[in-house]
Amino acid sequence: MQPRSTRALLLVAVGCLVVSLGTGTLAQSNVGTWTLNVAKSKYSNDNPPKSVTLKIEGSGNVTITTVDLVAPDGSTQHWTYRSAYDGRDVPISGNNPNADAASRRRLSPTTTETTFKKGGKVSTINTAVVGSDGKTMTITAKGTDAQGKAVLNVQVYEKK
Repeated sequence: MQPRSTRALLLVAVGCLVVSLGTGTLAQSNVGTWTLNVAKSKYSNDNPPKSVTLKIEGSGNVTITTVDLVAPDGSTQHWTYRSAYDGRDVPISGNNPNADAASRRRLSPTTTETTFKKGGKVSTINTAVVGSDGKTMTITAKGTDAQGKAVLNVQVYEKK
């Protein structure tokens, strides 16, 4: 039988290994290129974008998210941000009319929450859930748009 301190040290080491392996897996569930399925999505203003592509790259706890969007009027948006899942605000670069900062948190192995802010004020909170097949991601966006109108969108993305 091992001395008590050796067993405790072994349990701590195994626990750290499980946490470190789990963190890498968690951060990877949404990594990839995702395209919006407009037909399966619902927008509170009944005026969905023509297309959206999300590219999420990274490893460990840090990701770089790039969004390319074609609005209903044909105008385009391209914006990006680099964030950890630590809840800290990071700047958004590009032309996002609804936000200039974002922060992320991991809620579960397949669920993340991203808070977008404009001028320091929360504009929308997006909850993203990756399906069990890893090929579908549903993002529920709640908040207000740049004109102050209420937003409740359910966006369905498919992995390329």
